Amino acid sequence: MKKQTQTTSPQPKLEELIPNEAYRTTILKRLYEGDPILGENGIFTELLQAFVNAALEGEIEAHLAKERANGSANRRNGLKRKKLRTASGPIEIVTPRDREGTFDPKLVGKWDRELNTGLDEIIIGLYAKGFSVNDVRNHLEQIYGLEVSTATISTVTDKVLDKVLEWQQRPLDPCYSIIYLDALHYKIREDGKIKTKATYVVFGVTVEGERDVLGLYQGFGSEGAGEWGLILEDLRRRGVEEVLFFCVDGLKGFSEVIEQVYPHALVQRCIVHMIRNSTRFVSYMERRAICRDLAKIYKAANREQAALALEKFGETWDKKYPKIKQSWLEAWDDLMVFMDYPEAIRRMIYTTNPVEALHRILRKVTKTKGAWSNDKGLFKQLFLAITYHEKSWKRKAHSWAKVQHALVEKFGERYEKWLVK
Repeated sequence: MKKQTQTTSPQPKLEELIPNEAYRTTILKRLYEGDPILGENGIFTELLQAFVNAALEGEIEAHLAKERANGSANRRNGLKRKKLRTASGPIEIVTPRDREGTFDPKLVGKWDRELNTGLDEIIIGLYAKGFSVNDVRNHLEQIYGLEVSTATISTVTDKVLDKVLEWQQRPLDPCYSIIYLDALHYKIREDGKIKTKATYVVFGVTVEGERDVLGLYQGFGSEGAGEWGLILEDLRRRGVEEVLFFCVDGLKGFSEVIEQVYPHALVQRCIVHMIRNSTRFVSYMERRAICRDLAKIYKAANREQAALALEKFGETWDKKYPKIKQSWLEAWDDLMVFMDYPEAIRRMIYTTNPVEALHRILRKVTKTKGAWSNDKGLFKQLFLAITYHEKSWKRKAHSWAKVQHALVEKFGERYEKWLVK
């Protein structure tokens, strides 16, 4: 079989791109001498400047030719110089003017101070990676030779706020297999003081196994069940009619507010959160042994074996840590929900860990910040981090075929009616 050869379009020669031999020689000489390519007085920056000015000359000539064809006596009337910001560095352009003032260049408008070469995307991309406004400004100056004010950078990043509002109010699916509810906490400067506020994260898995961030919500203070209740009401307003499982941490009153909005949903308290709370005041030397004994509880085959494992745990540790067993007994019903389901569903609902990939992204972006100047700045950065790193978290749930089979068995028509036919 004859091997096919891949054809590529011929690359343009330097002589075709830059016909002027003297200019060509100068550019090559500067390259060999190691002159900067980007930034102020950079080689490419000067080329870009020449291209833009040539394009403006072409625009004025075309405009005047059209005017003359229509019987106008309009003609040139001098030049206007101004500086533009570009992704390659600052350039100076010379915009031709006409006597009648009808010339409005398309490439660079009369009031433009920036050439659309992707600078906005660079700023937003840096911000999404956790750069502060000052970090972005310093980076642009060091790498590109651009002097961009912090006010300009804030204005560029503010452009995403319309997208944030649209994303936050978008319609949602009518049913979700599971929704994880968790909160992160950040410091915000407010009224001259630094306050810790909760950011509520709603992370869902659709009936087809697709993961999605359903919403981010800014709280007014520390995490509370009342605020979670308002968020659940918002989910219903946006179209979520039914949820099979909620997985939550141990916040007081969580189950009650969920029941008010989604009375048929099952609420699983996160086992991992429970273990962290149980070992908070345990000595380092004994922590591993206690975790090993607690694992016998949640890895049991059923509720009865789990209860026996808890009794055994109490016999071993009650004298030294009596509150651990007591706390498990008090939360027993919410902790043991996953025991009533096959292994595939158990792995999916026993902990909020599936949302941890998303949390790692958010923590990585925000870890260098001491405090945000306002809620808006924090929310912009979190939203951009989520959208710029979708590949890290937006994928099908693990072993979904097994999970779906188990959901069909356990929930029947209640689940199947929402599947795409």
